[in-house]
Amino acid sequence: MLDRITPVILTRNEEENIERTLARLTWAREVVVVDSESTDETATIARRFVNVRLWQRAFDTHAAQWTFAVSQVTTEWMLTLDADYIVPEGFVNEISSLDPPPDVAGYEAAFTYAINGRPLRATLYTPRAVLLRRGAFEIWQDGHTQRVRVHGRVVRLQARLIHDDRKNLRRFIERQRVYMRREAEKLRATPWRSLPLSGRIRKLRVASPFFILPYVLLAKRAILDGSAGLRYAYERFLAEWILSIELFSSRGRRHR
Repeated sequence: MLDRITPVILTRNEEENIERTLARLTWAREVVVVDSESTDETATIARRFVNVRLWQRAFDTHAAQWTFAVSQVTTEWMLTLDADYIVPEGFVNEISSLDPPPDVAGYEAAFTYAINGRPLRATLYTPRAVLLRRGAFEIWQDGHTQRVRVHGRVVRLQARLIHDDRKNLRRFIERQRVYMRREAEKLRATPWRSLPLSGRIRKLRVASPFFILPYVLLAKRAILDGSAGLRYAYERFLAEWILSIELFSSRGRRHR
């Protein structure tokens, strides 16, 4: 099965992560990397791996960038990864043994979230379809990120992927400012009745940051993970705080 799978990765200034990610993909005949014109060493690092095909393309939206990336794949299946995902040996062993029936269009994976290599007990990071049959899905933009709509049956994998972003806090805040601006636009445009509970809490503007902190620390037990858990809770608080600021700012712009 492995020779029927092409890993696909998007990058943008991922020099802290990309080498660790690509080092776990040497089993693949080819890895497609589409880089959004990084200004750091991301492209240089990617070119060191003999199985990597690298494209550099100006970023417009996540959905458009992913659509371009998957169009470069020639194998039957593709493994869609972020630059900070680690593919453990157990995951490789599981997908190597797959024999997908014709009605299966994708496989979904859950994630272990890690902070600087330290795995957390739980996370807000939800499972998603990562192993996709070529031509059996479509990608669309949803707020700050892309979503995948799979046309066929999706099966849950037993092995987990690892999310371990090693970029510093300054880079995290810079990224969240961009993401949450787009997320605020989505929330403003979505009627209240159409939002899930999490979206309604976020749309209240002031409630979300102070809801997320105890939820992550206590309900998700991050407080038991020491400094890694505290860092994760703080990051989630910052992300929701930035979203609240964006929602207040957009409200002010509408009334001017």
